[in-house]
Amino acid sequence: KRYKVPGSYKPSKFDKKILMWTGRFKTEEEIPSRIPPEMLDIARNKARVKTCYIMIGLTIIACFAVIASARRQAEHHQSLTSWNLAKKAKWREEAAISAESKTK
Repeated sequence: KRYKVPGSYKPSKFDKKILMWTGRFKTEEEIPSRIPPEMLDIARNKARVKTCYIMIGLTIIACFAVIASARRQAEHHQSLTSWNLAKKAKWREEAAISAESKTK
């Protein structure tokens, strides 16, 4: 089934995917060869809104993952401060060893 829509814009493959993703057309074959620019603008706006909602959801999920990870590390008494202190102590030891070997 093809829709006969008067239009002046030839949609690209990406535009066709947007039109299908936003629910304007069910299959790629239903999309006419030329569409009105307003139809594509509406579809792009809907795609932007859907993408924003997806990104908001992923951000919230990532926040909960970071919170869970921080709680796990707090239970094991791990922190950035203790990690940095251990790393700097290791560097001091390496620097002392290298300085000792240079003086010999």
